[in-house]
Amino acid sequence: MPELPTTIFKAAKKSYFRPNIEAMDGYTPGEQPKDKGIIKLNTNENPYPPSPGVQKALSELDFTRLRLYPDPVGTELRKAIAKRHGLEEKNVILGNGSDDILSMIFNAFAGENDLVASIDPSYSLYPVLAEIQGAAYRKIPLNNKDFSLAANSAATAADAKLFLLARPNAPTGNCFPKEDVAALCEDIPGIVVIDEAYADFARDNCADFVNRYPNVIISRTFSKSYSLAGLRFGYALASEEIIAGLMKVKDSYNVNWLTQLVALAAWNDKEDHDLVVKRIKKTRGFLIDDLSAIGFNVLPSEANFVFASPPDGNGKGYFDALREQKIFVRYFPGKLTGKYVRITVGTSAEMKRLMEVTRSIYEK
Repeated sequence: MPELPTTIFKAAKKSYFRPNIEAMDGYTPGEQPKDKGIIKLNTNENPYPPSPGVQKALSELDFTRLRLYPDPVGTELRKAIAKRHGLEEKNVILGNGSDDILSMIFNAFAGENDLVASIDPSYSLYPVLAEIQGAAYRKIPLNNKDFSLAANSAATAADAKLFLLARPNAPTGNCFPKEDVAALCEDIPGIVVIDEAYADFARDNCADFVNRYPNVIISRTFSKSYSLAGLRFGYALASEEIIAGLMKVKDSYNVNWLTQLVALAAWNDKEDHDLVVKRIKKTRGFLIDDLSAIGFNVLPSEANFVFASPPDGNGKGYFDALREQKIFVRYFPGKLTGKYVRITVGTSAEMKRLMEVTRSIYEK
């Protein structure tokens, strides 16, 4: 039998994806090293274990419940969250992490060719979610000197269906004045999402905006201050109408029974939570002082991390030097962000080691 020409097998590869999905790069999560000897300060995880209430809930759980579907809307947990915020159950929706909340929001409000806007730099998932929807994405640059809100932010986002604002911001860690955020909510006619992933480490928050502005959604997570990044739980606060609409687009059982059980235990263990937050804020202050003392430019942080530029302004060089010593931090390439690294606030021992290495690099 004669051989067939090889050209027959070289037909152009066919893609089954939508063009925008085929063209996009996707979100890149922070690196998760396998080496246990690494000091991991790159993904803003809490350095302390979950609360004793979480441990108790897990030790006493009835594993036979796993055969049943969970409450699809997490009634008990929604009621507990609403009560503390001075809201009602109808003002709360639960998610599989705050990223799930963001996905619901994009599905509900950002259609193909709609405009989504956000500050820049900020959470790198926002433009990816816009790409998935086929929506347009507009970056609104922060002020170069201190990463504060630009005066024209509201005007630049005025025609956006969806505007996202991380407060405190990531990766910069600064917290925009509440009165400035209120002005944005008043001046932007579209949906305004205030992403408060790090709000527990800040001096204040915008949860009360839910009763003031019908276009506002507040997003929260248990991944940071509650030490439950591995559990994946988040929630959003908004008007009854917005929550009802988000309920239409969420997955049927998006928060499993085990997550609801553990999240409620963590929520109810408020005393332990507050002590851990206080401890991290205290360590954050020491870290800022120590870095500043050897010539770093450190932005004022109200998160569980700091955004710091070394004395020579070479963020990549500092990132690489730390990595050689098995200390992982996060680096964001860019004209402005490239001068900095983002450092998660770890334990006192981890911060001591970080500073030992840092001083060996710059105190020469």
